[in-house]
Amino acid sequence: MNIPAYPIKFQPILKEKVWGGTKLMKLLNKSSLASNVGESWEISDVENNISVVSNGLLKGQSISEIVRDYKEELLGKHVFKQFGNKFPLLFKFIDAKKTLSVQLHPDDVLAKKRHNSFGKTEMWYIIQADTDSELILGFNQKINKNIFLNAVENNQIEAILHKEKIKQGDAFYISPGLVHAIGAGVLLAEIQQTSDVTYRIYDWNRPDTNGQLRELHNDLAINAIDFDANTNKKFSSEKKNSPLLVESPYFSVSVFNTKDQTYRNISKIDSFVVYMCVSGNTEINCEGASENLITGETVLIPAAVQEIYFKNGNAQLLEIYVPIY
Repeated sequence: MNIPAYPIKFQPILKEKVWGGTKLMKLLNKSSLASNVGESWEISDVENNISVVSNGLLKGQSISEIVRDYKEELLGKHVFKQFGNKFPLLFKFIDAKKTLSVQLHPDDVLAKKRHNSFGKTEMWYIIQADTDSELILGFNQKINKNIFLNAVENNQIEAILHKEKIKQGDAFYISPGLVHAIGAGVLLAEIQQTSDVTYRIYDWNRPDTNGQLRELHNDLAINAIDFDANTNKKFSSEKKNSPLLVESPYFSVSVFNTKDQTYRNISKIDSFVVYMCVSGNTEINCEGASENLITGETVLIPAAVQEIYFKNGNAQLLEIYVPIY
């Protein structure tokens, strides 16, 4: 059975959060009347959060179903060999009206042992940031387990966190074990492994939407924190003079403008390709099929597709696939 080779869209899964705002609706064209939407899960194969196709011949089918049915034709041979019938990446847009909890994620080995899950390596691309917005990335001094536990016991976590000023176009690679948080006023795209395992270590003593303090996971986090993690995780395509932002065994992420790049040959990638539109609009064409892509939309191109053409409009896109390592 051959996969219908066209740009596949999914119904966004919107999530209200105590720290969420309205930028996903105002800037990224999401549809909700809520005033605290924090996340739009664009493509997800996480249990209880399975994305459903919203267009074309596969409309109504889930990402799990089309991975199961089309395997290598959807994922690519090397991706299917590595991950089987599990879509390996999760794509989100995140609006932090308020600062998120300080957290970290386990690596593949620990996540498999504790949660029978993938680990959670991720990256962020800053779409918009209010004046003086920042991220928390690692610590501002040399930290060991005892210093960390002392800070937890004395409610002094804030004093040891490193804060990074940001601007539109910055990108950050968040490795497992790196303590991090998205600051207030930040709108970003997040690409990560398919995992929802998070260890929350500090939540600003803030109640959730039910008025309760959220659970902290310092007992799990203590053996997952990378106290030697390099906090200099910033990448900028402008500084590098290259469209490539991040490449890891889990994902390759590039940014480009369709006005400058109207044709892509992806025949040698041997992976599905995802495009996240972070500004503007364009028409994406492959195998005789086309879809309009506007700001805030995400499309999945099956691995069986050889060539992609971008017509009309002028969009800035993130291009993501699983590289061959």
